[in-house]
Amino acid sequence: MTQTHIPQRYATNPAQIPGMTTQDLRDTYLIPDVFVPGEIRLTYTHHDRIVLGGAVPAGGVLELGGYPEIRSDYFLEHREVGIINVGGTGKVTADGEVYTLVKGACLYLGRGIRSVSFADVDGEESGAQFYLFSAPAHTAYPSALVSPGEGTVRELGDQLTSNRRTLNQYIHENGVKSCQIVMGVTELHPGSMWNTMPAHTHDRRTECYLYFDLPEDARVIHLMGEREETRHLVIADRQAVISPSWSLHSGVGTSSYTFIWAMAGENQAFDDMDAAPVTDLR
Repeated sequence: MTQTHIPQRYATNPAQIPGMTTQDLRDTYLIPDVFVPGEIRLTYTHHDRIVLGGAVPAGGVLELGGYPEIRSDYFLEHREVGIINVGGTGKVTADGEVYTLVKGACLYLGRGIRSVSFADVDGEESGAQFYLFSAPAHTAYPSALVSPGEGTVRELGDQLTSNRRTLNQYIHENGVKSCQIVMGVTELHPGSMWNTMPAHTHDRRTECYLYFDLPEDARVIHLMGEREETRHLVIADRQAVISPSWSLHSGVGTSSYTFIWAMAGENQAFDDMDAAPVTDLR
């Protein structure tokens, strides 16, 4: 089953934040149901025209088609997509080429690929859960599959500040080539709970987080908004959050977790960020 239409989230500006209720914030920035068994579930945000969502084959085969919201006969007619599997081993077939993705593997598919489908391994319900992050593309880059640990690995943070983490860059300017997408996975070390500190913004890019491997009874407190007008979202396992270019993004969990970060916008420089020291936050 696939959607015939993609729900849309319209672009917002900082002046709207002070008047928003908790439910307003959740309706605008949180995507609570990313993975639905037997479905491709997508959301379109007008922030950098990103489409993100999940595909859960649940023993069947799911076809990624075109949608009226992106004015295309097939999904990648004018787009590119990064795919990371956060479940059991699965496979993606792109124009007849079969790619096997273990948990944590990343697949990039470029503009012009007409047929994309998702399935569990060998037709069995292995529990594959594919996270999709797509942006408009101006040219075609080759497809590329990267296994966990084979990207550019960076060790960041410190145990003393509870944010020691291993960051695996997959799609970026010095890795898998793309038009706009920058994408990877960060795993926190035992005892660390902050996914980044200090918080920061990317004034030239929209960034989306998908939190996963979070226990059912645990949550991430995700900070957002401007540094002088912060708000928070309480996020559960396998939920995604949209961070507009003007919004900081930082989170702390009640338990350990992993998250996918993905960006699209004006450039692909990972370190192009504006720090928001904790002493500046209000």
